[in-house]
Amino acid sequence: MKATLTSKGQLTIPIEIRRRLNLKAGHVLEFDESSPFLKASRVIAPEAWDQFRAESKKESIKNPLAQLSSKEFLEEIRGPVSLPPGENQ
Repeated sequence: MKATLTSKGQLTIPIEIRRRLNLKAGHVLEFDESSPFLKASRVIAPEAWDQFRAESKKESIKNPLAQLSSKEFLEEIRGPVSLPPGENQ
């Protein structure tokens, strides 16, 4: 799948990728400057985690993941991050 960079440095993310990653207008992406290839991750605001925890507490069945920090939550669902030697976490 290809996309062309404009003279203003803009890039259109193909619709198939936006759908698969659930990217919507207004979402913020963060680029990893240290990566040897183009790598972007969706930024999730800390307030979103607070809202998630608050909403889960309102439910009759408590969600044990709601009590975790964002880092703990990601490690729980993805497993711990293992970086190559010399890389910062």
